Amino acid sequence: MNKIAGYRKMLGLTQEDIAKIFKISVQAYRMKEKGISSFKKNEMIWFRDTLRGSMFPSITIDEIFFDSKPTQTELKGGD
Repeated sequence: MNKIAGYRKMLGLTQEDIAKIFKISVQAYRMKEKGISSFKKNEMIWFRDTLRGSMFPSITIDEIFFDSKPTQTELKGGD
């Protein structure tokens, strides 16, 4: 399971649920989740805001969609 699918499942949503929210077909959403097509900026923002509101108050779009990892400086509490 990929990271986006994992977050979706943590939110208790199906692919069909999110397809309806995004006003796209289930097939189009599946392609996004599999990485075949890209998420639009507003869809990325929806995911971030929904995750922030439920269980991850400081999660970023990079962490959700781009495998962002903290740098050594960030881990040490620096700028």
